[in-house]
Amino acid sequence: MPNFFRNINIQASLLVSRLIRKAHMTEHLFMIILAIIIGILGGLGAVGIRAMISWMSDLSFPGDGSLLQNIMDMPWYIKILIPAIGGLIVGPVIYFFAPEAKGHGVPEVMQAILLKGGAIRPRVAFVKAFASAVTIGTGGSVGREGPIIQIGASLGSSIGQFFRVPSKRMKTLVGCGAAAGIAAAFNAPVAGALFAVEIILMDFAVAQFSPIVISSVMATVVSHTFEGDFAAFQVPHYTLASPYEIGFYFVLGLLSGLVSYLFIKVLYASEDLWDNKLKIPAYLKATIGGVIIGCIAIVYPEIMGVGYDSINLALNGKEVWELAIVLIFVKIFATSITLGSGGSGGIFAPALFMGAMIGAFFGHFVHLLFPEYTASPGAYALVAMGGMVAGTTRAPITAIIIVFELTKENAIILPLMITCTISMMVSSKLSRESIYTLKLLRRNIKIKERAEVNVMKSLHVKDVYRSRFESIPEDSNFSEVINMIISRKLPYVAVNHKNGDFMGIISLNSIKDFLLTFDRDALKYLIIAGDVVDKDIITCTVNDNCRQVLKWMSMCDYNGLPVMDEKNPKKQIGTIWRKDINDTYQQEMDRIEFTSDLATKITLSNADQDIKFLEGYVITEIPAPKSFIGKSIKELGIRSQYGVDVLSIKNESETGNNIKAIPRADYRIAENDSLILAGEVEKINKIKNID
Repeated sequence: MPNFFRNINIQASLLVSRLIRKAHMTEHLFMIILAIIIGILGGLGAVGIRAMISWMSDLSFPGDGSLLQNIMDMPWYIKILIPAIGGLIVGPVIYFFAPEAKGHGVPEVMQAILLKGGAIRPRVAFVKAFASAVTIGTGGSVGREGPIIQIGASLGSSIGQFFRVPSKRMKTLVGCGAAAGIAAAFNAPVAGALFAVEIILMDFAVAQFSPIVISSVMATVVSHTFEGDFAAFQVPHYTLASPYEIGFYFVLGLLSGLVSYLFIKVLYASEDLWDNKLKIPAYLKATIGGVIIGCIAIVYPEIMGVGYDSINLALNGKEVWELAIVLIFVKIFATSITLGSGGSGGIFAPALFMGAMIGAFFGHFVHLLFPEYTASPGAYALVAMGGMVAGTTRAPITAIIIVFELTKENAIILPLMITCTISMMVSSKLSRESIYTLKLLRRNIKIKERAEVNVMKSLHVKDVYRSRFESIPEDSNFSEVINMIISRKLPYVAVNHKNGDFMGIISLNSIKDFLLTFDRDALKYLIIAGDVVDKDIITCTVNDNCRQVLKWMSMCDYNGLPVMDEKNPKKQIGTIWRKDINDTYQQEMDRIEFTSDLATKITLSNADQDIKFLEGYVITEIPAPKSFIGKSIKELGIRSQYGVDVLSIKNESETGNNIKAIPRADYRIAENDSLILAGEVEKINKIKNID
């Protein structure tokens, strides 16, 4: 039956693809149409999961008051029982149907982009929606934004897979889905687009931005249609009471950064505890986590669910400072327990909750000491919400825009910018990784690496290996083995089974003891190749990267490894040598150094015309296109998008020309910049024609 539905899906996909080709639709128009579809579906997904959470909350904690009031009115044993039942449902569902739905979801989306070309299993959207609704609705101390993001990304990926788009476009569609999710979650279209760009994609080209924006807008329109255009939090009008007040926001940024770091550390310490130390079935851990959350809620019911009621109290100055300071640490613990034990939910709402409590606590004291120079505690609660998001996600721009769009308060921007920036700096100083990238690093997925490592990882076996290799059958006598290794000066020779399948290798080191101990002629008919072959040798395939291959060579102490056929792992197709990898690596590094030196010389000579350096290749200087201004080299993806290299950048300042040879990826193009480019003539001309 699964094969039947898979075949139906393939046939439908091929039919739609043929219809699109017959319509002569441009690729850009095709992507825009898909972005609209993803935006609508992402918006509907956000509305749907919010409705599911609301229904589940009403079922779990019925009453006539707010959710927080209903929870507070519940008997103590109900507060323990309901989260435990939620964990009992969620644990097996995630364990048996979609383990990716566990946790806060965003790292799983990033992992799919980095390792799988954006491919996400379609079932993840459904399992994540159900698991998150149950977790949050029964009192789990997590947010709904992470699940909405993962659901949107899953929908974007599913649509991309249906239309069989290439990997590069698939990643854009995943970004569209994530943007749609965050936009619909917060009624914040700008924040949605920036979130996808700053956190999910990390490296994008300008051409990919328009579909993301369209998806974000469409999701917001859908959200407005069903739930109205309103700010997520109701806050009193805010004004900067005094210029001196800015100093307090520096301190607030420091506090937010410290708590952000603490949250990251406690969260992953909890995951280590639940995953590695507690030897109980994984599908039962969420039940135990639910019991712990229920016990905490007996004293602090504010930590259950997304916590928006408590945030609104803090924003309106109704949260007492004594409770606020305690709730910061209780929320950290509760969220870490919920996610570590196997619950499903996001970290956005908990971060906003902690920020509101930090601000309520800090604002109380500064307003008490300097009432004429400071705003109300609610203002500090509002700003610290952004500080916590920036400190945990390391995405200050997204944090600033999200809080602004949540509140619709223009006057909040200045202190918000200061607090978010300081919080990110402090948190980054204490921990290099964000709450998202740390999870990837723990899975040995490294995002931030040195340029040399990236060069090595970009080299694959297929670029370096030799298809010619020496081999002998397993029944070859000892003398034949020695003759082949010594006469041809080989470090080792491959040994094959009688049917031609790869068996292992024999190196000179592995047989030297036989040569020293016994007479060669005496061993001629006593030992065959199969007796001395090393069968535990590590092998590789053409798609393995050379950095990993070098590690394998070091592990087995060989300077070469057999290369096997991917379709038939028993068939050897070549050999890769350490020397060839190092030579190719050095050539690539020399090329980078050469282009750097060449860029400096050209820039210093004020090149104003094309310089031919190879047949069909030129080096030229052009003014930075207007669409490039304000964007970083990494964001523009000039090499991947246009197929040319940026050799250097010349900035015509008032003090003269400033030269940046091989600029850093985070360098942002300025208005007076000129780009020194190298590449094929046609590709250079393509950039020249950009406005």
